[in-house]
Amino acid sequence: MSVIVSAPADPSILSRFRQGGVIPAHPLALTADRRLDERRQLALSRYQIEAGSLGLAVAVHSTQFAIHDRHRHLLEPVLALAAEAAGEYPDRAPLLIAGGTGPTAQAVAEAELAASLGFHMVLLSTYGAGRLSEDELLERAREVSHVLPVIGFYLQRAVGGRYLSRSFWQRLAELPNVVGIKIAPFDRYATLDVVHGVGLSGRADEVALYTGNDDTIVIDLLSSFASKDERGRPLRLEIVGGLLGQWAVWVQNAAEIMQLVKRAKAGDAEAMTTLLEVNPKLTDANGVIFDAANDFAGCIPGIHEVLRRQGLLEGVWLLDEDERLSPGQLAEIDRVWDAYPELRDDAFVAENLDRWLR
Repeated sequence: MSVIVSAPADPSILSRFRQGGVIPAHPLALTADRRLDERRQLALSRYQIEAGSLGLAVAVHSTQFAIHDRHRHLLEPVLALAAEAAGEYPDRAPLLIAGGTGPTAQAVAEAELAASLGFHMVLLSTYGAGRLSEDELLERAREVSHVLPVIGFYLQRAVGGRYLSRSFWQRLAELPNVVGIKIAPFDRYATLDVVHGVGLSGRADEVALYTGNDDTIVIDLLSSFASKDERGRPLRLEIVGGLLGQWAVWVQNAAEIMQLVKRAKAGDAEAMTTLLEVNPKLTDANGVIFDAANDFAGCIPGIHEVLRRQGLLEGVWLLDEDERLSPGQLAEIDRVWDAYPELRDDAFVAENLDRWLR
């Protein structure tokens, strides 16, 4: 396979990524006739950046994986709009992370497209990769990593992921241009497989761990994981940030949570108490928005409904006309909306929305 080799990663970009922070998954703004709503797509990016995010993750699950296959014509314009918005903030220099999917040839081509648009990294999922073995998935990651630095993605099985062994995560982390892993199996045992695999890779200081476990965000961020390195020596690993679908909404609050986590880890007891109070509230809200009661069938419509209520989206329109809120989900969103106003950032959105929609 002929691969276009990209320039080496900017050390300052990698340093910021390894320090951690808030990286929201980017939704897809559509009009009522299900065409790309460029104005609102740009507004969503501006919202996420100004709310305090470290960067944007685009063309990922929350953007709707269909833009990688049935609606592939949307992939380039969606990535380009995110890059355009990021360019409006040179002082913030948001990190740009593109979702990569499919078999090796497709994943490499998507990475090349992202690189041509100024993206910094590829979040490489198993979506669309079919029956590739773990060895074949590792070879795919190696090929993509010649184009852009790779973030591994442990995607939960309910939305198209698959089981991957501890050995797989060790071998993935051993690849020189793998710079991070998004841990999103929604499974504590599988989460530990990733942590211990990275520990055994000998590259624990180079591979940043981000939580994608939207059901346990706060605890993941607060946890310090005891593990061992490749020589059997003890070490501790931390999850340095979140790359999350839940953080597609209420992003300003997510940034505040990250600041509380830093304070709590530095010994601030009040910050720790606040986080332990926030934890069950955020899990409750996420369970409703992601529609856990219906095996996550209404996950993306739930995200869109929250953004619609805030005015960032005009409606809950998805590429798949049959994908919609589950029965009872709207009433549950009403419940958590009223129960946890402290999780929302309505005032921040209202104050800036007209400018973001300019």
